[in-house]
Amino acid sequence: MQESIDTPGGSQETQHAISRRALLGTAGAAGLGVALAACGGSTSSAAGTSGHGKSASNSVFYWISHGAPGDQIWVLADQGATKAGTDLGVTIRTSLLNNNVAQQEEAITSAIAARAAGIATTSPQPGVLGPLLSKARAAGIPVVTLNVDDVNSGRLAFVGPASTDVGKGWAQYLVENKLVKSGDTVWLPVEQVGAAYQLLETSGINSVLQPLGIKTDVFQAGADPAASTSAMTNYLRAHPNLTAMIGLGDQVTSNTEHVFNGLGWSPGKIPVVGWGNTLASAQAVQQGYIRAAYWQYPDSQGYMPIVLLHMLTRGLAIGYDITTLKLYDKTTVDAFVKYLH
Repeated sequence: MQESIDTPGGSQETQHAISRRALLGTAGAAGLGVALAACGGSTSSAAGTSGHGKSASNSVFYWISHGAPGDQIWVLADQGATKAGTDLGVTIRTSLLNNNVAQQEEAITSAIAARAAGIATTSPQPGVLGPLLSKARAAGIPVVTLNVDDVNSGRLAFVGPASTDVGKGWAQYLVENKLVKSGDTVWLPVEQVGAAYQLLETSGINSVLQPLGIKTDVFQAGADPAASTSAMTNYLRAHPNLTAMIGLGDQVTSNTEHVFNGLGWSPGKIPVVGWGNTLASAQAVQQGYIRAAYWQYPDSQGYMPIVLLHMLTRGLAIGYDITTLKLYDKTTVDAFVKYLH
């Protein structure tokens, strides 16, 4: 059974109840669940038992993200979490909070109060998770972060890319391919200025570009597809001398083709790199609007955090990070497009 619940601010909670015996190999492994109810909602439980005879209804995992419900990366990640629940026979509660920090804090607090078997969550802003994870530890609830990390939060493990290294990778691509030079300005559109991913990625970018005399310009475009496309188009029309663009989020990167077309620009008018977890961005790479993009294996960011948390319930050790990141360009994009249809 799957039920979607809309919460204020455009967030979405999805609850899954799965009735089947978890199939666990001798190497053991994994579990999942996840979700949360930022503003409450009904609960669901699974009949059946886990591999060690523990009732699946006692294994409720919460998977909580700052992402937007309609963003393709989060659709894929949510599907990964759901798949883990199906494979392991556990209850899953997932929440997508649409960059609403207060709702994400409330969601984590609610999961702690519900005595979750484990919590998987993104870092919405630097410093937000620390106090919350202290409460989780006091309650004996393990927490794994995903997508955007906070290494000082007290989390047990992380699944996703190191955001600072992502920023460095984009900047190094531009430099190594001689697409920028001293005196240039690189434009950094983003959905939400001040979000943890924006701050970390920008830090990585600036660590490469600033010593070379290259400036950056962070611009809040917003997360709505139409509104962000319009904002980006208007900004570039008013700033025609920008040298290159790095899309700090999936939505802004996926807008590239529409923005260029709105300006009457041909593919490659300025070099663009960014995220590539949407079909629009992958197709833009194929067509030359985007030079290169990072794929961060969003389905793994749904599935693997629960695997790690479920391992703990089986007496297995975790404490290591799982990096999910691959840069693709026009020559390698086809390997990733197939996951986006």
